[in-house]
Amino acid sequence: MSWIQVVNVAEATGDLTQIYNEIEKKRGKISNIMKIHSLNPNVMKNHMDLYINLMFGSSGLSREEREFIAITVSVIDNCEYCIRHHAEALNHYWKDRDRINKFIDDFNSIELSSRLQCILDYVFKLTKNPSYVKKIDIDSLRNSGFSDKDILDINLITSYYNFVNRIALGLGVEFSSDEVKGYKN
Repeated sequence: MSWIQVVNVAEATGDLTQIYNEIEKKRGKISNIMKIHSLNPNVMKNHMDLYINLMFGSSGLSREEREFIAITVSVIDNCEYCIRHHAEALNHYWKDRDRINKFIDDFNSIELSSRLQCILDYVFKLTKNPSYVKKIDIDSLRNSGFSDKDILDINLITSYYNFVNRIALGLGVEFSSDEVKGYKN
């Protein structure tokens, strides 16, 4: 499951049990990316709070756009764990696995709305070469109709998934077809 010890739900005690219960209530089940934090339950709780706020909180970005960012970052980072999780979530909105798979294989292989293309351009640059991001990139988002709050959300979600990808890749977090399905959208 991973390269470090993980405390499974059945073995959890104290604060970890409570945090697992809270996560299960919010998300329907507990992902391996959360279980990897089991040796540090407070970080797990804070991580989940950040995830819920970024992906489900009030925003000018739709849930589809947020999942689009998650999968884009994960493809760039080559994080199979997050690609599979967020392909499943994005399919809830696109309802077209072939289109998603084409996007995963080649960002240019499918037609995107101008709004999604603008997001893709910024996310790609921030993930691949963050020091290359300039004010003109923000102006481009603004000129495409994004508010400053939306731009902040795009940046935070992009940064968050770069963080999560490094947790998954750096600790060998694995997935199964059952583990990527069944979460609350």
